[in-house]
Amino acid sequence: MTTSRHRVLVATAVPAERDAVARGLPGPGREVRLPGVTLHRTDGPHDLLAAGVGPALAAASVSAALTAAALSGAPYGLVVSTGIAGGFAPAAPVGSLVLADEITAADLGAETADGFLPVTELGFGAVTHRPPESLVRAAAAATGALTGVVLTVSTVTGSAARAAVLRELHPRALAEAMEGFGVAEAAAAHGVPVLEIRAVSNPVGPRDRDAWRIGAALAALATAFGKLTPVLESWNPHDR
Repeated sequence: MTTSRHRVLVATAVPAERDAVARGLPGPGREVRLPGVTLHRTDGPHDLLAAGVGPALAAASVSAALTAAALSGAPYGLVVSTGIAGGFAPAAPVGSLVLADEITAADLGAETADGFLPVTELGFGAVTHRPPESLVRAAAAATGALTGVVLTVSTVTGSAARAAVLRELHPRALAEAMEGFGVAEAAAAHGVPVLEIRAVSNPVGPRDRDAWRIGAALAALATAFGKLTPVLESWNPHDR
């Protein structure tokens, strides 16, 4: 990898996740307003965006930020989708970090008499984005994150039966969250590479709030970005 001067857009769903990432980055940062979007800009090359919950709002917010940056003459060279997630036990236990080598929309398609069909089998669109392999390898080495598929869902899984269906359809799935695919769609539309890294706060399955460890997951996210910063700063976008 060679030193690069690209700026990095880090997109979370909610301000608590954004603030956790900021704790792992150098400097206090400051608020920056671009047309249609407000960012938290650090002393390094990172701009943080609380993009909203769900793939649609995340895609719209990230696209607005990418457009504003390009029009300002300082386009982003990388987009990172991050935050907390549900982990598929036992592959991704609570407290672990997961890094997507595939970002997949798990529920974009149609139910049929023979089961679920992804939208691609209906002849439309895409359901998976693949981050650059070199970046995934470097990020995994720096953070110790598990590497596999991270699913994007519009409805968080709330039963063991649904969790089992998702694992059957996506045997390499480590986690589910609600924004990654939307962020990746926006990045792809702008020709910008994407990465997704998540901290597991709860197991995928029956909703048991007493078992959630959101504070610990946010702390893990801050630690991860402290280790990830040199990778994001030095990665060469031409090295896929």
